[in-house]
Amino acid sequence: MTIVYDNSKNRRSRERIKGRRTLNMAKKTKTVFVCQECGYESPTWMGQCICGAWNSFVEEKAASSPKEDDRRRTTGSARPMQLSQVGTREYKRVDTHIGELNRVLGGGLVKGSLVLISGEPGIGKSTIIIQTASNIAVHGKRVLYVSGEESDEQIKMRADRVCGKIPENLFVLPETNLENVEVACENIKPEFLIIDSIQTMYSGEIDSAPGSVSQVRACGNKLMKIGKTGNIPIFIVAHVTKSGELAGPKTVEHLVDCVLNFGGERDQELRILRSFKNRFGTTSEIGAFMMTESGLEEVADISGTFLEGKTEETEGSVTAAIYEGSRPVMFEVQALVTPANIGFARRTAVGADNTRLSMILAVLEKKAGLQLINQDVYVNIVGGLRPEGTSVDLAVALAIYSSLKNTAAAVRTLAIGELGLTGDLRAVQNADKIVREAARMGYERVLLPASNKRNMKEEPGGCRVIGIKNIRDAIRTFSSR
Repeated sequence: MTIVYDNSKNRRSRERIKGRRTLNMAKKTKTVFVCQECGYESPTWMGQCICGAWNSFVEEKAASSPKEDDRRRTTGSARPMQLSQVGTREYKRVDTHIGELNRVLGGGLVKGSLVLISGEPGIGKSTIIIQTASNIAVHGKRVLYVSGEESDEQIKMRADRVCGKIPENLFVLPETNLENVEVACENIKPEFLIIDSIQTMYSGEIDSAPGSVSQVRACGNKLMKIGKTGNIPIFIVAHVTKSGELAGPKTVEHLVDCVLNFGGERDQELRILRSFKNRFGTTSEIGAFMMTESGLEEVADISGTFLEGKTEETEGSVTAAIYEGSRPVMFEVQALVTPANIGFARRTAVGADNTRLSMILAVLEKKAGLQLINQDVYVNIVGGLRPEGTSVDLAVALAIYSSLKNTAAAVRTLAIGELGLTGDLRAVQNADKIVREAARMGYERVLLPASNKRNMKEEPGGCRVIGIKNIRDAIRTFSSR
């Protein structure tokens, strides 16, 4: 006798269980942990990221791959081209009608470019943006101001204060959804677009919160597509951290064409606009503005502004200069040296590099014989300027010597030069142009490296140029006539 077992019921039960498991796995959302500082993705939470940041990982939904990949820049097969056969074209620029802003941008806004502007709260970012928008709209171009932080009434109040009569071509849109911004751009076809700020924008395709790495990256890519396809210059406002750096990942900085930083002291009127990155111009130019009740005003004589109120023949004060882009900038370096009463001596620098200050103090002790080990040293660059480079070394060293010995320069003196570890002075660039500016400002003497002195073709009238070999010669010449 043969016994037959009916396994159809058990088979169907197993298939139902397997189907439910498959459905549950399909419904389960895949998530990743993303560092909010550098954008690094990890499948699990980490206390410290590979970039060194602590507790910076946030759980976000992993982006799914679209059925149709619209992220490509070209259609069809990717065919390389010979670089010599690629044509070039002259980029058309939009005049902002603000000379200092045009200078930093390299001549104006390039059509289709993305410009990222950052700065501390209250420094004047929104002011310079609304002035630029008004100037462009006055000359017949449509401008769209998208605000994710302020209402349209607030923007109108600021525009009334700094612009006067508001042009009809200036449109405002209080919106944070980027898909709605795309629709608005399709409707009015703006020739200049402002996004204030990218940390408040979000895309409906991403589930994470506005300001997260995923949202900032997605919104940046969409804005790049809007600008490049529509040939629209875009201003993007970005937040900064407590240290003054751009908030969010470096992805945004790599994405845009130009990165501007608006700086200065909020309790002072002077504002400095500097370019950290510019694909269509130089990064060595700076723009100077003065904050007034009616908005930002351009500063034509930046050296005179920095040196305003400087009293001559004062111990601990020396005039220095740097060459920014196409013009020299002169400013005052102050130093204060006092005995240290308790503990280790303090070394504090405002506007100058603390590491560079420590090196200059070591050279003064070793090569010039100054006793600074038990002295508190404070160095300040007047006006809120943060000069880059090493041409300020000599002025910092002479200011420290002047404060320590309670002595001042015998005549109006300008000092430039890089200080080496051996105590010698090394050449700086554009020294001849700085000397001509010093003569125009009425300085009687310029101390600079001997190599710069040898390379000078002629000296300006009324200003003596003295070549210095080392820090000992500089100190000896500083106090003499």
